[in-house]
This record gives sequence, C-alpha cells and structure tokens, in this order.
Amino acid sequence: MPARRTVFFISDRTGITAETLGHSLLTQFSIEFDQVTLPFTDSIERVDAAMRRIEAAGEATGFRPVVFSTIIDAEIRNRLRRVNAVVFDFFDTFIAPLEEELGLRSSHTIGRSHGMTDARAYNVRIDAMNYALSHDDGAVTRQYDEADVLLVGVSRCGKTPTCIYLALQYGIYAGNYPLAEEDLMSGRLPAVLRPHRRHLYALTIRPERLSQIRAERRPNSRYASLRQCQYEVARAEGLFAQEKLPVSDTTTMSIEEIATTIIHTCQLPRRLY
Repeated sequence: MPARRTVFFISDRTGITAETLGHSLLTQFSIEFDQVTLPFTDSIERVDAAMRRIEAAGEATGFRPVVFSTIIDAEIRNRLRRVNAVVFDFFDTFIAPLEEELGLRSSHTIGRSHGMTDARAYNVRIDAMNYALSHDDGAVTRQYDEADVLLVGVSRCGKTPTCIYLALQYGIYAGNYPLAEEDLMSGRLPAVLRPHRRHLYALTIRPERLSQIRAERRPNSRYASLRQCQYEVARAEGLFAQEKLPVSDTTTMSIEEIATTIIHTCQLPRRLY
C-alpha cells in the first residue's frame, strides 16, 4: 500500500472551498490521508506559521505534504509557494484562465464564497435553516404550505440531515415528517400531510441498514430490532407506492446525493449558488 500522506487545506477565510475541492480530488485515491485545515491564514505571520507546521509534518513522515490552497492575496500565495510541499493553488489554476476568457480582472476579494458580502443570500440561508429546524420530525406542521419539499419516511432514514443540507446549501425550505407506527398501520397518509401531497418526497432504506443505525441510538431495543425495521420499511414502501410518491432509497446514498436527487426530481428552486 502507498504511504499515508498528510494533506493541508489552507485558506485566508474558512477553508470550506479548499476542503470541498480537495476532498473531491482525494476520493480518487485509495490511501488514507491525515487531513489538517488551516483557516484564516491572512497575513505573512500566519502563512509563515502554517509553512513551519507543513514542513514539520513532512519531516515527521518523510514525505512531502500535499497542500490545497484558496488564498487570494498574491504576496501570501507567493510566500506559500516556497514551502517544501506540493501546493495546489486553486485560484492560481482557475482565476487567470477565467480572467483571460471573460476579459475582466477578478476582484481578488477575500471571503466572497463564504462571507457576508451578500446579505440577501445570507438571510435566505438563515431563514431556510430556521424552517428546517422548526419543522423537524413533525414538531410543527402549521406552516407546511410554505415548504418547497416535505420529506416523509420511517425514523432514522436520513430525513433530518437532508433537510438541513438543503437549507444550508441551497436555501430550500424543507420539512420532514416521521411515519409513526399508527400511521403505518392505517395504510393512509397522515391527515396533516394530505393537503400538501404535491410537496411530499419519500425516503426509504434497507431494513438491515436501518437496524444498524437505530442500534447505535437504542441498542437491544424493539425499535432497533431487524423484525421491527422490516415491518416498518415494508409498510412505508407500500404506502409510498399506493400514493405514487417519488422515493429514494438512502441505504448507500450520501446526504449530498439524496439532496441532489430530490432537487432534480422535484425541480426545486435553488435560492443559493
């Protein structure tokens, strides 16, 4: 097996962009990485400290660290290039060709991706997050008419994290409703959901995986037993088929994949990005 390598994500702001792009590349390699994020590297003093840490990691492992950078400031970027590591500078790679193609010079403004430069977009994100948290697990149902999508499914099939991701990433108003045992026994949509049927999207999951997830929360319980999970999933899937609801099996899907599938299937409005 190739040696374990150390990877640094370095940025003059949050580091989220560097992490996202870097992780996308790293997934193509079947080795393990020790990953370190160094946000707010926005001065010569801080980049020097980061460089010392990067080089120390190289000396400790005997391999040059890999560095993914989204630093904007030219002086700091040039300084970082001196480090004894392999540096992938995303802005250097992509901004210059874009400037040439568009015939415009980049603003080179720090924090445009994840800062407060667009108050409207920021408020959209906060409002969508508040909606997702308030309408989690059927806690509040009186504002379902404001939802872009309402996720329905058995407990622990991925509804809550998907709603939060939809809100945080895209500004989508997403609520979710867990199917209780009485809902499954009735064989009908809960009354509170029927007026909002066109906004419903169903999530299902294989019983074996559901049992594993529930056992982490309530080990050795009826709630986590395979028989109970098989019963709930079968009844829920029968209900989804009867109501002709769009449905995704979340067993092997990431939250990002679930969210993207929902957006494209339901043609949801992306208020961010």
